[in-house]
Amino acid sequence: MAEDKKRTRQPNGRSSIYQGSDGKWHGRVTVGIRDDGTPDRRHVERKTRAEVTAAVRELEKQRDAKTVRKPGKAWTVRTWLTHWVENVAPLAVNDNTMVGYRVAVRKHLIPGLGAHRLDRLKPEHIETFYAKLQANGSKSATAHQVHRTFRTALNEAVRRGHLGKNPVQLAKAPKTGDYEVEPYSVQEVQRLLCAAERHRNSARWAVALALGLRQGEVLGLMWDDVDLEGGFLVVRRSRHRPQYAHGCAEQCGRKAGYCPERRRTNPELSTTKSRAGRRAVGLPDQLVDLLRNHRKAQEKERAAAKRWQENRLVFPNEQGRSPSHRRDWAEWKDLLAEANVRDGRLHDARHTAATVLLILGVPERAVMGLMGWSTTAMAARYQHMVDAVRTDIARQVDGLIWKAETDRPDDDDGSAGALVPSN
Repeated sequence: MAEDKKRTRQPNGRSSIYQGSDGKWHGRVTVGIRDDGTPDRRHVERKTRAEVTAAVRELEKQRDAKTVRKPGKAWTVRTWLTHWVENVAPLAVNDNTMVGYRVAVRKHLIPGLGAHRLDRLKPEHIETFYAKLQANGSKSATAHQVHRTFRTALNEAVRRGHLGKNPVQLAKAPKTGDYEVEPYSVQEVQRLLCAAERHRNSARWAVALALGLRQGEVLGLMWDDVDLEGGFLVVRRSRHRPQYAHGCAEQCGRKAGYCPERRRTNPELSTTKSRAGRRAVGLPDQLVDLLRNHRKAQEKERAAAKRWQENRLVFPNEQGRSPSHRRDWAEWKDLLAEANVRDGRLHDARHTAATVLLILGVPERAVMGLMGWSTTAMAARYQHMVDAVRTDIARQVDGLIWKAETDRPDDDDGSAGALVPSN
């Protein structure tokens, strides 16, 4: 037993196992180098030699796989997410993205998983949380947004050495729901464009349906971004929904957005949300003509206006300023009703443009560039619809949405022109 208690010195960097004067078995493993340049040597203790040997082997395994967490006080999910959303994420993404991150972290993730130690979080914990989230009434899109936020936050923890592996990558993600992608048919697009011609800023809806620009990208578009001679436009910026904070000395008892002295906390415009979002988009000839006519109409409107605030916006309101997101949304809803087209989200116009490009056989990488997608996963969400209607539509789509119903061949029954199969 005396020999067991004797500690044998191992060569530098080698693990050691010994029995201490306290009667317990101890192990020491060098797992790397600390920030100050000294060896990072970890200590474990167990009641038996077999137990400490197993613990030492596990540490060596983690060291070799580069999954040993950094020394210091262990992070909890709460402390890491709080640090990430306040100090790390704002450096990499824009204000609109941060709104979603903060809601996901503070409303869902911290209340649901915050007490777990970060390095002990398991995929099963996360999947149970997702199930409870949806059982409590959250929509599938909300659950999936929470999942994406959590995955991004823990990827950063892995990158910084606070976590060996990201358990979110192993957890089954919530389903997004097939209802999220609902493109309009060619006939519906035709009716929408026909109805839009009777209103100011009619080209705004042609840009949405033909090019698939996001709402904020359209509202932030300036004439400096449009080259009608070259036949393209450049997406550089996006207009944000306003966010407010209280400006009153004493709490007025209202939400910040309704405070009499509210102050805006985010910029009106900023560069688009990612490098992929900043892109050049080619303009079909018909759309170039629409934009030329729109610019002439705008020049007349500017000359006749008593008060015009020049912002060089392509689609301003009657005073030259950018219309609110709410007003833009309301005009879309009115247009759907006037055109006798099924109700849908403004984002469905973007789905329509993406589907047309994929149906035409435009390469996936090119579609990603045109739509401003950063991952191929987005294109995959459209593929089941594309496969259903690809056969006959490619020869008909070129310029079809600008043709009148009466210009079609007599033998066209309209069935091949649908972007989604009828039920």
